[in-house]
Amino acid sequence: MFYALIGEDAPDSLTTRMAVRPAHLARLEALRDTGRLLVGGPMPAIDSPDPGPAGFAGSLIVAEFASLTEAEAWLAEDPYVKEGVFARTIVRPFKKVFP
Repeated sequence: MFYALIGEDAPDSLTTRMAVRPAHLARLEALRDTGRLLVGGPMPAIDSPDPGPAGFAGSLIVAEFASLTEAEAWLAEDPYVKEGVFARTIVRPFKKVFP
């Protein structure tokens, strides 16, 4: 089943986000390479594809996991969680309808 993994950025976390981004992306690439990643990316803090110093409000990942518990465990091990980029996370089941 697919799950939506949402992380909300902590205040002033842009520097840390950029420092651990390569490790974060490597985990997403592993999901992609196994065909489990539906979509993933950051949510800019302002209405711009390049928010510059305004940074990001958070990130959204939709990926396939065997269970909600597995999705939560995967997110708990993400560098953005472990290094404090995300102040809050949520994982919810996701039913893909379109496209």
